[in-house]
Amino acid sequence: MHPDQFVLINSPNQEIVERSIKELDYHVDVLDLMNLDETAKIQIHVGGIYGNKQEAIARFIKNYELLPEKIKRRLAVENDDKLFSLKDCLEINKKIKIPIIFDTFHHECINNNESLNEAIILASKTWQEKDGPLMIDYSSQAIREKKGKHTNSIDEKHFQEIIIEIKKTNTNPDIMLEIKDKEKSAEKAIKIIKK
Repeated sequence: MHPDQFVLINSPNQEIVERSIKELDYHVDVLDLMNLDETAKIQIHVGGIYGNKQEAIARFIKNYELLPEKIKRRLAVENDDKLFSLKDCLEINKKIKIPIIFDTFHHECINNNESLNEAIILASKTWQEKDGPLMIDYSSQAIREKKGKHTNSIDEKHFQEIIIEIKKTNTNPDIMLEIKDKEKSAEKAIKIIKK
């Protein structure tokens, strides 16, 4: 599950943090009612920088540690396309062992010169057996749109290039498509993966 962008556990505003925790608690309850184990994750971004990136990271870690265990066991953090790269997420993981959902498109937008292969392997090491397989988000840049806007339909050539690189890592991840036409693109993606 991927709650909306208003879930910000690193906000300096305590009311926003409290509302975010209520939203996360709701998502956990839904997954628990579905009798899903803790491999069913809730995916969030680190949040905002609020004028100081290191303080924002420290606040994320502090507030994460205060979360109820039922939320912590399901929570995963994702690298984003503007503020928090994989490297930033790895810094957080080092302190609290939260698994990182690796977003290939966001990595194209903001990175620290890690190759795609290197980045996937680094993210995969944040997943413990209890978390299930590494999760990867895939999308690509929408043509003639602002940087970071997801495409409406899968770019088959680009997706095939990404799959070739993923296979080289031997990580066997779950891949989630963040593409507007969902099922149509999923059918195309399955055909590409089966090649």
